[in-house]
Amino acid sequence: MELREAAQNPSTNPELQQKPVGLQAFERHYTVAQVSKLWFFSESTIRRLFIKEPGVITITHQRTKSRRGYISLRIPERVAQRVHRRLQGIP
Repeated sequence: MELREAAQNPSTNPELQQKPVGLQAFERHYTVAQVSKLWFFSESTIRRLFIKEPGVITITHQRTKSRRGYISLRIPERVAQRVHRRLQGIP
């Protein structure tokens, strides 16, 4: 019971501590290519890992008659750390 309470308490759990909105905007954001080079995964693997991850900034460019549509991702450092911990099996 104490572990559950500690996990839900923002003062003891850094994952629950949120930065003020203004500070989150100036946090380091990575491109898919940057994360793929850091983690030694392909860009398609990084896209699959982060496309639906909460906190990732997605910019969608709609398809037109002459151009294909595409999605640009910007991955905040805190989100990359959270996914990395999850992949390692660290809670």
